[in-house]
Amino acid sequence: MAKKKIENPNLKWYVLTVQTGHENSIAKAIGQRAEATSSEDKISEVLIPTQKKIVVKGGKQNVKEERIFPGYILIKMDLNNETWSLIANTEGVKGFVKADKYPRPLPENEVKAIMKFMEVEQPSYQTSFSVGEAVKITEGAFADFIGSIQELDDAKGKVKVLISFLGREAPVELDFSQISKI
Repeated sequence: MAKKKIENPNLKWYVLTVQTGHENSIAKAIGQRAEATSSEDKISEVLIPTQKKIVVKGGKQNVKEERIFPGYILIKMDLNNETWSLIANTEGVKGFVKADKYPRPLPENEVKAIMKFMEVEQPSYQTSFSVGEAVKITEGAFADFIGSIQELDDAKGKVKVLISFLGREAPVELDFSQISKI
């Protein structure tokens, strides 16, 4: 749903529980239903919190968007009987996250914190390597050496591999993309 600057003072952020893995199609359906019922002034934004992650697979780095809260969607809306019904009757929506009987709006500072977290430019690395695992170095000065992982630094995408070099064990710091599973 395209962001629209609609000045409705009753718009607040709520959290919806939805079918995991179907967040995008549900968000699109909510947008279409709001448009079809001319409710854009009451349902202004649908947000799926995501963050870019660098995934290392087979020695190659790929950037993918990963949902921060799988199974949840944030929605900025004027909650009343009409909009409640429109949202609750959208396929895949399980309901609102509630306190007592009624949905409680998300504080604006929490929404801002989530949006700021989504904008973090330094992507996190995600890998399938684990400490103690045997790996082969694929690039660099120690290409074709075999060693075991001593340390993983997911934040920087670095790994410390212990190799046997000149009869001694030596730790070598490498990027995730420079090693592969054996």
